[in-house]
Amino acid sequence: MKKRNVLIFPAGTEVGLEIYHALNLCKEVKLFGAGQNVLNHARFLYSEYHELPTIHESKWVSSLNELCDKLEVDYIFPAYDDIIVALATHADEINAKIITAPLDSVLITRSKARTYEFLTGIVRVPEIFKTNFDSLKYPVLVKPDKGQGSSGVKIVANGFELKAAMDAVESPLVCEYLPGDEYTIDCFSDRDKGLLFCGARERRRTRNGISVNTISRNLPEVEEIARKISDAFHMRGAWFFQIKRAQNKELTLLEVAPRIAGAMACHRVQGVNFPLLSLFEEERLHISINKNDGVVELDRALCNRYKHTIKYSVIYFDFDDTLIINGKLNYDAVAFIFKCLNEGKKVILITRHKGDLNEILTQYRLRHVFDEIIHINQTDRKSNYINERDAIFIDDSFSERLDVQENCKIPTFDGSMLELLLNGLE
Repeated sequence: MKKRNVLIFPAGTEVGLEIYHALNLCKEVKLFGAGQNVLNHARFLYSEYHELPTIHESKWVSSLNELCDKLEVDYIFPAYDDIIVALATHADEINAKIITAPLDSVLITRSKARTYEFLTGIVRVPEIFKTNFDSLKYPVLVKPDKGQGSSGVKIVANGFELKAAMDAVESPLVCEYLPGDEYTIDCFSDRDKGLLFCGARERRRTRNGISVNTISRNLPEVEEIARKISDAFHMRGAWFFQIKRAQNKELTLLEVAPRIAGAMACHRVQGVNFPLLSLFEEERLHISINKNDGVVELDRALCNRYKHTIKYSVIYFDFDDTLIINGKLNYDAVAFIFKCLNEGKKVILITRHKGDLNEILTQYRLRHVFDEIIHINQTDRKSNYINERDAIFIDDSFSERLDVQENCKIPTFDGSMLELLLNGLE
């Protein structure tokens, strides 16, 4: 089976990172990441990060095409709202297929005002106030017509706050304030069959407009709304919309976006891999969605990724309190061992374990994991058994690490340091 070469652009956004996590382990896909020459998390995920000019530079299409030709890219996943518009607008000029909605739908949904106008009479949209601001009943909401997340959005309580909020953003909209719970509805549509999936999740905590805590909800009334939006925009592949309850509890539209959402992982882990399904939809393959039942809550926090200059081909691992802690496997250590095996590196167990070593290794299913096992007595120094200059040593004991570091001149690690090796690029 020929793998699909997929470029995520820009790869370092929250959207790009979700697409990466959704597709990284899929056998059908080979991933590439590209974006501007700026610091971003994608540089710590991809062994090679490809730099591209911004879409505001004159030669961005030709530069993108050069990269697509070089990498033999089949598909591009746009991972930022303005880039979705740019790629959809220039789709006929680009040497790869763009995974997104039809151009007209992309252009309309980029503007909240146009979206509300287009969907008026189809679904409930918020009231927009264009004149007679002196007679407004506060609070009202001010937000930019073209924005993402909650940037520039402000609840205002009087005329002074209204003027300040309108002056602070480009093309401001003054809208009805919706005080109720807010939901994101993750959707998937087939261009011929229409809506195939919609799943609601409550946005319980946000940061910079991104859901950092969201929980799946059974919200049957959203299916009709989703179907109407999907049909109106001729949606295809993954998309989402956001709604909020008005004062009268009626669900009211906030925005529609023809792209992956950063927190779609909440439904992905239940079986709905939106990016992969979108590739299949583009190829017009038969699509079946099998979602697990139950409620999933997603909470997001900062994670650590590293780059380092440590070169090693041999790993010496301690056993007690390093690989086994409080009678349980240290699964970060086990994961690192198998990462090393995948990379063709030699893994050696070196231990003073007092019991029957074969029995304990068999108990923890580790008997055949190591390339070599060195079982030393209580007075032996581990440094006496390490000869390679490109080795590293992993042990919970400070004195053991100090001995090895001083006598073998190699890097040493305890369990808290393993994340550098497990989540790092050399």
